[in-house]
Amino acid sequence: MAENHQIWQVWAQILHRWGLAPWVATLLEASGPLSILGSQAVYLIQPFLGSRMPADHLEALATMLNEPEQSRQFARLLREEAT
Repeated sequence: MAENHQIWQVWAQILHRWGLAPWVATLLEASGPLSILGSQAVYLIQPFLGSRMPADHLEALATMLNEPEQSRQFARLLREEAT
């Protein structure tokens, strides 16, 4: 779990740099049960993204989308760093 939080920090930095953090946080908060479908999509496209994104990042993304509490925690992280 701690490893996922380190990955989240990397993502948060990138999203803030691109100015997308508030948008992603809002999307995560509003997606509700649909995020589980996003999780399944990550698993489906994992073989195609394997060369572009590290496997542990893909796994962390799928897990975060599949677990509503983790999605809320990541959204909070994005909002905290925005302030």
